[in-house]
Amino acid sequence: MVSYGTQEAIVRLVETYSDMLLRLAASRLSSVDDAEDAVQEVFLYLLERSVTFRDAEHEKAWLIRTTLHRASNIRKRVSSQNLPLEEEAFSRAAPDNNSELLDAVRTLPEKYSAVLHLHYYEGYSMKEIANILGIPSATVGTRLARGRDLLRQALKEDTV
Repeated sequence: MVSYGTQEAIVRLVETYSDMLLRLAASRLSSVDDAEDAVQEVFLYLLERSVTFRDAEHEKAWLIRTTLHRASNIRKRVSSQNLPLEEEAFSRAAPDNNSELLDAVRTLPEKYSAVLHLHYYEGYSMKEIANILGIPSATVGTRLARGRDLLRQALKEDTV
């Protein structure tokens, strides 16, 4: 068990996970500033609380789940506002600057967009996503299939 109140431990976590968590939060939010806030709040929460992890996989899963929850809370808070997306800033956070696709992914329910992001942007297998999110692998497969279908429909509607 590692003490996460030490500067060394926090620096290691930030260096290891911040880029991935920022991409994940940015895939859920329309503002890079909000995505950065979500990730910072996750690390701050970890620093302020006595959180212990069984192993590195548990650590990563906790950070991903907490980032998804925080991004979801921020998204709900700002959903009534239409914030412009700064393309230059978003390109730092998102691996693919296809704003039409990213906008379509953002419109999906979180259970679908989260698995799509983890699979296609972060490269996790279905089994790894199941472990991270604490759901059965079959559920991950179902959510990937349904998410892709919803994404196809949303993109078709935009082109019609």
